[in-house]
Amino acid sequence: MESYFFVFCFSNVIELKGGRENQVWYLKISKLALAFAIIHSKPPGKSCKEYTEHLAKTVSEQDFGWKSKVEVLEAEVLRLRQELLLNKICPRFCLENGKPDASAEIRLDQECINPMSYSSQLEDSGCDVSSDYAFDSLGIASDFHQSEHNVDTSKRWLERVPPLNLCCTGKEERLTAPVQFLQHLLEIRKLSEGGILQADFTQLENDSFAICNSVSQLLDGLTVFYNSPKFPVSNVLTEAVCVLISLITDTKLSNHVLKKCFKKLEEFKKNLIQIILRNSSVNRFQALHAVSNTLVLLGRNNILRNSLISLLLSEVRQFAEQLLQAHQMQAMYDITQYENIFPLCMILEQLLQNETEGSSVSSSDYDGEEKIKFLKNLDQIILHLSDEFTLFSLYLWRVSVLLNSAQIQID
Repeated sequence: MESYFFVFCFSNVIELKGGRENQVWYLKISKLALAFAIIHSKPPGKSCKEYTEHLAKTVSEQDFGWKSKVEVLEAEVLRLRQELLLNKICPRFCLENGKPDASAEIRLDQECINPMSYSSQLEDSGCDVSSDYAFDSLGIASDFHQSEHNVDTSKRWLERVPPLNLCCTGKEERLTAPVQFLQHLLEIRKLSEGGILQADFTQLENDSFAICNSVSQLLDGLTVFYNSPKFPVSNVLTEAVCVLISLITDTKLSNHVLKKCFKKLEEFKKNLIQIILRNSSVNRFQALHAVSNTLVLLGRNNILRNSLISLLLSEVRQFAEQLLQAHQMQAMYDITQYENIFPLCMILEQLLQNETEGSSVSSSDYDGEEKIKFLKNLDQIILHLSDEFTLFSLYLWRVSVLLNSAQIQID
């Protein structure tokens, strides 16, 4: 009886309503039909609420099973597309189904990051907050450019290259597949530059799916780690940072990455800044050092550096204004956020120092508007805060000096 009533109502509603109203009424009638069906099929001894919760639980369990299967299939599709893209770029660069430990033979140069140094430094109590430590916690050399490989070593790499692995369930293991693929891409780039291989990197324009998804997975994996870091840091995470920085600083590959993944990289930078500001754990300084160092490394790319400076200027300016307002009203302020603002000031100072040391950055690429906002009324802010917040005021002054001395013209 209920079914006939539903069909009658539904047919009349569809005839009377149209467009947007049709969709709204369709949803309402669908909910009504579902309620009738649950009431009609409810087993004896169970209330409608209990039976509805039981049905919802059953459906959600089925959805979870399908989701896991879909994730596995998506990972397999991505792996195949990665292999296909590598083969299109360089047919000679074949992936051998060798042992997993063969990956050691094609790893990127580790002069950029020393895993042992990184892990040991981050095992400390987190109380060392010196600027030197903060910006060298990854064991980064001042010259990030990697050395060229000799011909014999390059040929040995070509003879045995590990296959691309599927993304695994663990947080760190999920980084393995994108890291390996991007490592292979960087190796092809190096070998082609040295004349060992012939590579066609125009294929990146024709098929951007593999590199976009790989970079996205890499950034998501690093974000997950920085949100809930565990120390000592594994080699996979260390290599992930190394691969990311190598990718965005490579003269040829960086253009493709920025063109296809710029929004994702911008989101990644914003997430890292918020992770720094919101971290309230007692022993958080070693985690803040790792995040800070990654942001500084991202600044090695001119385009990313310019937008990163603008983001940092905005955050520091907003906090300074909030702190001044709280100070004038003699109100409480967030002491944790006050402590966390210093890493942002240190990052900003480091990036601006790099600018003043001769970096060739065109003024049109820099957000002059944010610079104007930062410098506006800054002297008054420093004057009012200098007595009670001396260190923060000093940082504000140092940043302002660097902004004024940098060879950047405001649009």
